[in-house]
Amino acid sequence: MDSDEVAEYVERSQQLLEASPQMNEQNTKVRLVQPLLELLGWDLYSTEVELEYTVPMASGSTHVDYALLVGDSPVVFVEAKAASSGLSSQHVQQLKSYMRQELDVDWGILTNGKEFEVLTKDQYSNDGEEVSVVQFDLDDLGENPEVLELLSKEAIRSGKADEIAAQVAQTNEAIRYLNRNEDEVTETVRSAVEDELGEVPLDLEEQSRDFVQNLVSALREQRQFVSEDPPAGTGEPPVNPPEEEGPDEDDELQPRQNRVVGTISRDEIEGDDDATVAVYPSRESGLRFLKENAAWGFVRVGRDFDYIAMYVTGDESEVRYFAEVKEVVDPSEADLERDPLDYLDRDEVGEGKKVIEFERDSFFELKNPIPYESQHAQSRRDTTLGKLREAGTTDDLF
Repeated sequence: MDSDEVAEYVERSQQLLEASPQMNEQNTKVRLVQPLLELLGWDLYSTEVELEYTVPMASGSTHVDYALLVGDSPVVFVEAKAASSGLSSQHVQQLKSYMRQELDVDWGILTNGKEFEVLTKDQYSNDGEEVSVVQFDLDDLGENPEVLELLSKEAIRSGKADEIAAQVAQTNEAIRYLNRNEDEVTETVRSAVEDELGEVPLDLEEQSRDFVQNLVSALREQRQFVSEDPPAGTGEPPVNPPEEEGPDEDDELQPRQNRVVGTISRDEIEGDDDATVAVYPSRESGLRFLKENAAWGFVRVGRDFDYIAMYVTGDESEVRYFAEVKEVVDPSEADLERDPLDYLDRDEVGEGKKVIEFERDSFFELKNPIPYESQHAQSRRDTTLGKLREAGTTDDLF
């Protein structure tokens, strides 16, 4: 995927969204979604793209906005929503139901031009359950254009996308197994360490459980990674091995320190009910930056706010962290544990991006995190401190 072409698409889309923030669905399709399909290599003026494709349903039939075809068979469904609206769990379920009706459709894209979610069929589940592979927004796309490789026409036709789908399915199965059998796996790890080392001056039960939970987090992170390289730890060499070894993997993934000061219940948080709380999304992989620095970056900030809450994506999507904002600074002025480029895979920090620094004694993990229902933060969304205290699910926040 040509990074310059992706950057041009992102810049043009952002300009259109700024000029027309209430863009309706039809204009979103023409101005934002169809250029994306062209960027992926699909020819809109050929028979490989069909608009308003008929999907047979039990009660009759319906239509999906776009079907991308290889030969005579649809292989990708694309469902578009208005840029003026957010993406919800109902929209995801809608796309899943369409994919379920066509055996050859292994991939789905849900987008409103600002936010994107990619679905695939889990080859390891009995019914080929549709699962989310990756979620990203325009800012993410500008910084990581390679994410589009997944659904390029070339990847679909070559089978590379299917290989990634198989990897995702295996990872999902491992996550489900570890979640279902956490106690048993924890005991197995504890027993193995004790057999090898005998007594050690540590709580082996606690350490073993932490190991299992960290393994689940690492698997969730791996599931979000789109690459030609095999998953870490498979023992297989990468397709294109690097000539030089990169930084140590543990140093790349693990926080050097944890500046979370403790846990707090939401009803214990002090402050004005009307105070503004900016809710930002983070993948599991972003928690290293968060914990090391008691800060969040590299993001566009816009309106002022008093507090920040972090919505962590993944199988257990939830608002999990909270802090009081100290100040917003340029990345070059931020007191970061590492060089900014070490957090961005040696990419450049996007123009206009900031770092939000926290009051160090205010950075907590929530004892009662707010679980995802249908409203989620794929980019910044604002709420109030009063709503954050009282929310039962994310639907009560926004």
